[in-house]
Amino acid sequence: MATTTATRTFEYAVRNKDGKIVKGRIEAQNQAAVASRLRTMGTAPISIQEVAVGGLNKEISIPGLSDRVGMKDLAVMSRQMATMINSGLSLLRALSILANQTESKPLAKVLVLVRNDVEAGVALSVALGKHAEIFPPLMINMIKAGEVGGFLDQVLVSVAENYESEVKLRAKIKSAMTYPVVVFVMAIVATIGMLLFIVPVFAGMFENLGGELPAPTKVLVFLSDLMKWLAPVLLVVGIIFGVWWGKHKNDAEVRRRVDPWRLKMPIFGNLFRKVAVSRFTRNFGTMIHAGVPILQALDIVGETSGNMVVENAAKAIRDSVRSGQSLSGPLQDHPVFPPMVVQMIAVGEDTGALDEMLHKISEFYDQEVEATTEQLTSLIEPLMIAVLGTIVGGMIIALYMPIFSIFDLIQ
Repeated sequence: MATTTATRTFEYAVRNKDGKIVKGRIEAQNQAAVASRLRTMGTAPISIQEVAVGGLNKEISIPGLSDRVGMKDLAVMSRQMATMINSGLSLLRALSILANQTESKPLAKVLVLVRNDVEAGVALSVALGKHAEIFPPLMINMIKAGEVGGFLDQVLVSVAENYESEVKLRAKIKSAMTYPVVVFVMAIVATIGMLLFIVPVFAGMFENLGGELPAPTKVLVFLSDLMKWLAPVLLVVGIIFGVWWGKHKNDAEVRRRVDPWRLKMPIFGNLFRKVAVSRFTRNFGTMIHAGVPILQALDIVGETSGNMVVENAAKAIRDSVRSGQSLSGPLQDHPVFPPMVVQMIAVGEDTGALDEMLHKISEFYDQEVEATTEQLTSLIEPLMIAVLGTIVGGMIIALYMPIFSIFDLIQ
């Protein structure tokens, strides 16, 4: 009867081809297996030590979070695979190494399945396509084009660069949204807390003393009484909406109503528009450069733009191109694309360098997103402080207004 040896976790330090020391973790049956794998990666092992994963060091798995594969994981995987294939390693060996050394456990499990399919004679793009929940259509179609054209390593580098740019773009958006959201939540929590716990204390004191309360204090006491039953209702409604939004935020009908509103928001609408244009042009340029047919590319980049308005525009452009029209002509009919984008794409079509022009547009709008983010941060910061100060300060003034007449009421 065959016996199986449990894998163990090892920490390693190696010297790469550039002479730099690189550290990491890997799972294997023993130290010899770790050393063998590290040498196949073209590195020289320096130290290999087993790591205990029990007790406090045991990995914590959070449902819904730990089973997700992020875009950064895909970018790292694509770049490492491109490096190994370009170095002469076979695709099977590259997939085995990636499955063993990736930090994402779900990705590691999927890569093992992909490797088994490839070993059975299935094309890499087909094997990845079986796991559409992990690998996006853009990545699958670009790898397919690379397999057909014989430049898989170059395509993987393009995929990695594309996802790395997307990760940077998302980080910029988060930096713009984090501060106002945190301050806004603090303002709401502070207001509700004062209405529920502080105002009733003052209201009881004023009631015992008698006398007529000022109008602002009466309004505050009324809001406090209202909040006693409104707060639980808002909490329940908020939880229900959060659960519903998590399940239906990607539904076509929901996106059809929400996405156009996002582009028309007073402060963030312009930022969302620039993000959508940047994502559209970057993905489109990357796929054309990889050799994906333009009609197929338009199908995919519309879905990956993140906005239903851009997706509908991409479908309309695809239909126009299929009927023999130019790409830049239909773009003019969709206001989401600024005139500069239309003109630059027209120049790219005329010169035969459409992919280069799309990448230039994407780089320009990435810089625009960064500049807009900095402007929003500098604008929102004082505004949110002023709003928070006005709310809390107004409530404190309304509470202390009756105190000025307390001595008269006592006498």
